[in-house]
Amino acid sequence: MAISQIRILAVSLVALALAACSDPVGRRALIGGGIGAGAGAAVGALTGGSPLAGAAIGGAGGAAIGALTAPRQPRGYYY
Repeated sequence: MAISQIRILAVSLVALALAACSDPVGRRALIGGGIGAGAGAAVGALTGGSPLAGAAIGGAGGAAIGALTAPRQPRGYYY
């Protein structure tokens, strides 16, 4: 593995670890975006399209659905 790939992997892991410390809406959006990006890339590659475009579209859609379906916490609730 090249040095630049190792750096990208390290930065991605740190960003993922920090994102896990977010609120439930952010967490659901992150997970939905990841699942959507993976599915979009797979569909793009299998259909002969661009995996990058499929990942971008799937990631955006998954993040939106994840954020919209997150349960809302009542006001005045502190954790």
